[in-house]
Amino acid sequence: MTTIAPGPTIAQVEVAGGVDTHQDTHTAAAVDPAGRLLGHRQFPATAAGYRELLAWLRGWGQLLVVGIEGTGAYGAGLARHLAAQSVAMVEVDRPDRKTRRFAGKSDPLDAEAAARTALTGRRTGTPKDRSGQVEALRNLRVARRSAIDHRADCQRRIKTLIITAPESLRASLRALPNAKLIATCAGLRPDGSRIGEPEQAAKLALRALARRHTALTTEIDELDTVIGPLVTAINPALIACTGVGADVAGQLLVTAGQNSDRLHSEPAFAMLCGVAPIPASSGKTHRHRLNRGGDRQANAALYRIVLCRMRWDPRTRAYVERRTKEGLSKKDIIRCLKRMIARELYYVLRPAPSAQKMAVAA
Repeated sequence: MTTIAPGPTIAQVEVAGGVDTHQDTHTAAAVDPAGRLLGHRQFPATAAGYRELLAWLRGWGQLLVVGIEGTGAYGAGLARHLAAQSVAMVEVDRPDRKTRRFAGKSDPLDAEAAARTALTGRRTGTPKDRSGQVEALRNLRVARRSAIDHRADCQRRIKTLIITAPESLRASLRALPNAKLIATCAGLRPDGSRIGEPEQAAKLALRALARRHTALTTEIDELDTVIGPLVTAINPALIACTGVGADVAGQLLVTAGQNSDRLHSEPAFAMLCGVAPIPASSGKTHRHRLNRGGDRQANAALYRIVLCRMRWDPRTRAYVERRTKEGLSKKDIIRCLKRMIARELYYVLRPAPSAQKMAVAA
């Protein structure tokens, strides 16, 4: 630990803090307004450790801002504590590779870099508020997404086992549709006394996978009965939009966060969703390239809205027809639609300014 003893005029000193977060410990660093390191120290990632960390930073002087690396993971608990104490904080990106290549890599160095980044305000963002209904929705969606992935994996393994199963078993199962296949496999009756035979072992494996598939379907249905009303309660206007169901709305709400006012503009939301074209011009060449960044789950949600509207929405169908006559490919039209839908939904996701805020602004 490296520290410099606080001077007698500590109350007049302004400092910025930076925190490199890990599962069990957090390393904090303090810098002055000129970016000079005042000290760094490691704290346990516990409630008591959060209090000690904040007290240590304030011990250097007036705390301006704290930059945290990973507020959505290991730094979530610390971010909640700082928010409860009304401490200004920003989420910082990890140092770029070039900086690490020349400066080295360690927890104190990363914390120091986070403090300087928070001080300059470059490559920073407002952390999500993880204390409201949207955070509850995110937790439910994590469980649902996991159940969907495991259910799909069960189905793939069932079909793989059928391919290599003995011919008598394979012939009776290979032509069945998915729902009938799962029901048939769940009702198989293997002979336990002959489990060393491939056919009986295959029956037992298929039955186990089919019953797991059925249990996961029940789990998904139970989660859906909770997620749907919660999404409607959070933002009824969003789920009322054309092509937006509970799953799509839930993903967009989680992407925007509880404090959706952190999205300062609709282009920023489009960039967050990965639907804003990236300029790629040079000299006499003027073009844009596809944006492969952003939240890919939000990008997929917008894609599903586009597909739904292209089939059922008259305005979208007319737009597709017009743009097709202009020579655009279907992929390009879909990209344009995703960008326009992101613009539309941004204003649905953002909370309307209260009358009090409008009066203050006036």
